[in-house]
Amino acid sequence: MLSVQNLEVVYQDVILVLRGVSFEIPKGEIVSLLGSNGSGKTTVIRSITGLLDIQNGDITKGTISVDGEDITNEKPSKIVEKGIAQVLEGRRIFAELSVVENLRLGGHTNSKDIPQNIDRVLDLFPILKERSKGEAGYLSGGEQQMLAIGRALLTNPKLLILDEATEGLAPIIREKIWEALRNIRDSGISILIIDKNLKDLLTISDNHNIIHRGKIVWSGSSVQLRSSEDVTQTFLGI
Repeated sequence: MLSVQNLEVVYQDVILVLRGVSFEIPKGEIVSLLGSNGSGKTTVIRSITGLLDIQNGDITKGTISVDGEDITNEKPSKIVEKGIAQVLEGRRIFAELSVVENLRLGGHTNSKDIPQNIDRVLDLFPILKERSKGEAGYLSGGEQQMLAIGRALLTNPKLLILDEATEGLAPIIREKIWEALRNIRDSGISILIIDKNLKDLLTISDNHNIIHRGKIVWSGSSVQLRSSEDVTQTFLGI
C-alpha cells in the first residue's frame, strides 16, 4: 500500500534529518513508528503528507509511493486525493462549529459521500452522535480526538496517519480510540501511528518500526518486539 524507500530529508539545506529511511505499510494493517524525541518521526510524517515546506525541509533522495504510484514531493492536496489523511497532533478542530459541521469540512474532497461517511463516523463514535449538534469546543479532549479522526475519515482514505493519537487522554478514552482504530483497520484502511503508549501499541499494531537518529534501526511484529528488551531499552528507554 504505502512504500517509503531510502528517504533522505534535509532542513534548511544543511541539516540532514532522515538518513535512508525505508519501510512499508501493507493494506489493512496498523503499523507504528517508534522513537525518542528528535529521532525523526515527525519528519517522516511530513514527508509522506507533503508538509515539509512548513519547516523549510526537502526530500533529497528516495521515494514515497501509494499502491505503486509515486507521490514524492507532491502537494498536500494531491496527496489527500491519493488517499492519505492525517490527524495532526493537537487535534485542531474548529471549536466554534458543531460536530457535524466539522465532519462536513473533512469531506470537501468527496462531497458525494458526505452523508454516508458522517453516519459511519457517528456509528464508530456513539458519543459524537449524542453531541452531533453541539459546538465542538465543548467536547472533552478525548471526544475532540475522536472528532479529528472522524473528520479525517471523511476523505475516504486508504491510509490514516495519527501523530500522538492518545497523548494526555485518560485510559478509558484511550481504549475507546484503540477499539475504533481496530475497526478502521478491519474495514481495510491502513494506519500509521505515532504514540508513546507502547503497551497499548503492542496490542493493536501488526508491525512496528523504530527510528533512531534518522534511520530505521529495527522492524518487526508485536511478538518480536515484546521479546526484544534490549531493543526497547536501547532505543526507547523502556
